[in-house]
Amino acid sequence: MPLIELSPAERKEKRGDAHHLDPVVMIGAEGLTPAVLKEAEAAIRSHGLIKVRVFSDDRATREAMLHEMADKLNAAPVQHIGKLLVLWRPVEEGAAGADADAERGAAPRTVKILKFSKSGHHRPQIKKVTVYGNQRVTAGGSIKRAKKRVTSVKKKAQ
Repeated sequence: MPLIELSPAERKEKRGDAHHLDPVVMIGAEGLTPAVLKEAEAAIRSHGLIKVRVFSDDRATREAMLHEMADKLNAAPVQHIGKLLVLWRPVEEGAAGADADAERGAAPRTVKILKFSKSGHHRPQIKKVTVYGNQRVTAGGSIKRAKKRVTSVKKKAQ
């Protein structure tokens, strides 16, 4: 049996979360190979909740694959519907992807700036602006640097 047991309410919640997901691992004619397990491990480590598509017509084989994958990946089997299997394992804190995002800094984002007219009789103006990691939007709607730019020693000496 897998290490993780889900209550029916938790299983229902995970099924709802997995509804919009696409299968990230495909199991073909060779069956459950070490390469498939390695890909499934990488996917479940980064996503937590994954769908697996099995190209087999035998329901008992698919059911056995679901339980074998759950055992080897230390995951909980969430659902087996048709040729799709759903597995869940909690994402570990401090995963490699989260560390890389924190080191890289904030990504560019698109912000809507709404400026009202001074008289109040005209429509407000909506402007879409791209704000980069080192910028912020002020209360007046202008964009400023969040941090002072570091100047070189040579430029300071001039």
